[in-house]
Amino acid sequence: MPIQIAIFLISLWIIIILLIAFLCKKYFPKQEELSRKIIHIGTGPVILLAWLFDIPKNIAFLTALLITIALGVNYQYRLLPSIEDIERKSFGTIAYGVSITLLLLLFWPRYASSISIGVLAMAFGDGLAGVIGKSIHSPKWSILGQTKSIIGTLTMGSVVAITTSLISSTNNLGIQPLEIVIISLIATFLEQISPWGIDNLTVPIGVTCLGIWLVGI
Repeated sequence: MPIQIAIFLISLWIIIILLIAFLCKKYFPKQEELSRKIIHIGTGPVILLAWLFDIPKNIAFLTALLITIALGVNYQYRLLPSIEDIERKSFGTIAYGVSITLLLLLFWPRYASSISIGVLAMAFGDGLAGVIGKSIHSPKWSILGQTKSIIGTLTMGSVVAITTSLISSTNNLGIQPLEIVIISLIATFLEQISPWGIDNLTVPIGVTCLGIWLVGI
């Protein structure tokens, strides 16, 4: 596929996710974090598209860097409230961009599969854990000022395991069940101990490095 078409399709995906988030913010204003979660979850698959379309390292890195800079500006000035409109202190959105930018700089495209697992562990695992954990009542606890729940924690671990299994099976990576369990446990542990949204930094980087070290993919 020509690189121009690949970039167009990835850009179109991002625009659609932002549009959905904007509409949710407009029509469901009481759901304070809904639009942010949509962006958090919806932008994760971009890394799969970049892998599928063989996006070159220089384009992938520079694009991620520019987006991260834009996220920093938005964090300061709230130009797009749907991304940062939360009351609690969080650097999560910026950390998300920084982690992906660093991973692309250091490991793309040689370890594209590990990067994909790391990014989707954050996008799907943490994103769905936040949504489901708040929707279903279960025992809760506090770690470093964060409120966690059994349902949210189980969701995080389960989603990471399912995502890793799917990536492994569809790409013939041969990740073993025990390795999937280890990746899921480490991802869940990092999410538990990372306050102020820095799990968006620790989880993708930690899981990616674990994948490279554990299974060399």
